[in-house]
Amino acid sequence: MLTQPLIFLDTNVVLYFLGGRLVNPLPSGQYFISVITEIELLSYPSLSLEEETQIIDFLNKITVVGVDNNINNLTIEFRKQYRLRLPDAIIVATAKSLNAILFTNDVRLANLTEINTQSVQIV
Repeated sequence: MLTQPLIFLDTNVVLYFLGGRLVNPLPSGQYFISVITEIELLSYPSLSLEEETQIIDFLNKITVVGVDNNINNLTIEFRKQYRLRLPDAIIVATAKSLNAILFTNDVRLANLTEINTQSVQIV
């Protein structure tokens, strides 16, 4: 039985996806985002009702991962070691805890050796 790859999306990749800016479709797999991404997506002050509906529709189709003790401890380690911003540290820690590939176009996160990362091409 083939298992689907675990794919964790950073907020920037979700925004590119929702904005139709990805050059190539995302590969098949099991998709996850952090509760941080959910908060970031829904808290833009200038969000239109249509955009909010699109985001909620997207959120209903993906697994949103909250912060547990393991993610909490990994977040602390990543912040200490790399001085990441708290949202980035939580996103990286969550991807690491799931052993998932982090899709991100954030160069700083893509250079972390503890996790597998992949960037996406955008138009």
